[in-house]
Amino acid sequence: MNRLIGIILIVVGAIMIIWTSFTYTKKEKIIDAGPLQLSANREKTVSWPPYLGGILLIGGIVVVVTSKKSS
Repeated sequence: MNRLIGIILIVVGAIMIIWTSFTYTKKEKIIDAGPLQLSANREKTVSWPPYLGGILLIGGIVVVVTSKKSS
């Protein structure tokens, strides 16, 4: 089980190093006055520092190396 968690951490860490952010579109209401409704699409960006991916990558490697081999 620890080996699987380590591999997941390695994959997620590598992805976070390569892609440091992503953008998505959210529909927001601007005016809501009875029958009159006006909405707009707004782009939102989620970003994280690249060193966070490096920490996850190193942590995953440590977990994989220190996990016991199952036979």
